[in-house]
Amino acid sequence: MKYLILQTLIVTILYISDASIKKKVHEVKNTQSDIIVTGYGSDKAWKNANTLTEFLYPWQPKGITYTGFKSLWSKTHFYFLFNVDDDEIITHQSGREEDDAKFSDRVEIFFKAKDASDPYYSLEMDALGRHLDTEGRFGSKVDFDWDWPEDHFVLKASQHEGGYIVEGSITLESLRQLGIYQDDGILEAGLYRGDYFLKENDEIGIKWISWVVASTEKPIFHIPTSFGILKLVD
Repeated sequence: MKYLILQTLIVTILYISDASIKKKVHEVKNTQSDIIVTGYGSDKAWKNANTLTEFLYPWQPKGITYTGFKSLWSKTHFYFLFNVDDDEIITHQSGREEDDAKFSDRVEIFFKAKDASDPYYSLEMDALGRHLDTEGRFGSKVDFDWDWPEDHFVLKASQHEGGYIVEGSITLESLRQLGIYQDDGILEAGLYRGDYFLKENDEIGIKWISWVVASTEKPIFHIPTSFGILKLVD
């Protein structure tokens, strides 16, 4: 109980300090047509999207591989595309999709409302197109049984020599329902990557890569200061 109170206090302090910090902003262009999600990023609309490549791993800056993120939005959907360099794609196989995604090479999007007391939501998506979706509250437990609203999330992925692609769409309606989007052109989001690798002793290690790096000694994503802003522009 004392631990939970302390953790909540720390998160509250981080959230208050976060309000005074200039957040990173990535502009998301508008598309007039719906994007066909294939898992290959083959829709011609992606050529007009801004590419975000500012992914960092300051805890061990050497040896970080390329992570690229693109996003677009229409009247009805938010679209995203991750393109990742990875010569050693590791995918866990147990037959339990959400658990397997959690222990595999993956990319992640977290969304939160402006109010820290509201839930935040995460989508963790691996190189096979499997995903783990969760609801959490900062400083509290994460609900692993929660699911994104049915029929409001589409995900596909593909692998190629040297990496993988994860592509998806989310309805703006579901983002409104969850209290994330207020039709103000602002999505508060965290963008991350879990890069698994084999160590010399055949054990598996992981590098936690993030667009926004919170002021912590170790990689922690489930805090408000690891979020930036996706700004939907015309």
